[in-house]
Amino acid sequence: MQSTRTFTDRLFLVIKGLAMGAANKVPGVSGGVVAFVAGFYEEFIYSLQKVNKTAFKLLFNGRFKSFFNYINGRFLSLLFAGMIISYFSISKILDYFLVHAELYVWSLFFGLIIGSIYYINKDFNDWNYRTIIALIIGIILGVGISFLDPARENDNLFFVFFCGIISVSGMTLPGFSGSFILILLGNYVLLLVDSVNALSDTFYEIIKGDFSVFYNSERITLLKVLVVFTLGSVTGLVTFSHILSYILKHYKSITTASIIGFIVGSLGVVWPWKKTIYRLAQDGSYIYDSTGKKVVSNYERFIPELHSETYLAIAYIVVGIAIVLALEWYGHRTRKVKV
Repeated sequence: MQSTRTFTDRLFLVIKGLAMGAANKVPGVSGGVVAFVAGFYEEFIYSLQKVNKTAFKLLFNGRFKSFFNYINGRFLSLLFAGMIISYFSISKILDYFLVHAELYVWSLFFGLIIGSIYYINKDFNDWNYRTIIALIIGIILGVGISFLDPARENDNLFFVFFCGIISVSGMTLPGFSGSFILILLGNYVLLLVDSVNALSDTFYEIIKGDFSVFYNSERITLLKVLVVFTLGSVTGLVTFSHILSYILKHYKSITTASIIGFIVGSLGVVWPWKKTIYRLAQDGSYIYDSTGKKVVSNYERFIPELHSETYLAIAYIVVGIAIVLALEWYGHRTRKVKV
């Protein structure tokens, strides 16, 4: 798979990594959907599944080239390079737009998810009582998760490691949003905003010659949290990939139906027209997390009135659908060339 890729293919892999990283950052959106729609989901799971005893044996014996080829290293390195770049660039841009143009960001991702449902469903013809039950269970779980109340923030390192394992599900299981799970666990701001920003700020300061970060206990704590979260994510990624590889091999139709259900259920999370409901104390005052931000309890969704802002939001939904169709076209073209 590695040697047949052209420069354009490799460039698009990095771009897909950027898209996966951005999607994983937005609550309710799954990076796995990008992999599924863009036509590299099975290769992604297969490559991760190759991180096993044989791979570690090659690594510890110093056979680095064999290790790299065995785990489909070129594919994974390009994809993860895009994700890492995304976390320190596109993610910050997303943070800005989620504050200043929240409606349009949600609208764009709502369109992306609608397009994803169309894409996955159009080629799926194995509907029977088992796949329909799997679809319904997926929808119920997706909708049910969206109505759970978030927990309080917790920077205990064991819990942070657990968050890493759970949050990575969004990369491996399309429709299951890892970032939204982090909101429910209470650690979204800590792990995907503050700790990531702490690392990028630290790099920036060191490049400028400012080493005061090593005497900043708060920054050091955030960096420790990020390291443990990353270790948890890697552990979860490899573990989930082995489980999913087995499930895809033996129960592909049921898995696909469940994925469609998860994605349909996640539409409620990313419905663009909603009002944020913040958690209140007994005296009616807002409850704040350790960063001084109001703790989100849930969202109150509503049907919008028709005016210019609504029309523009609908236009962004159409753009989101168009992006998925473009990804589908490119994925289909890539598979055709390889065949």
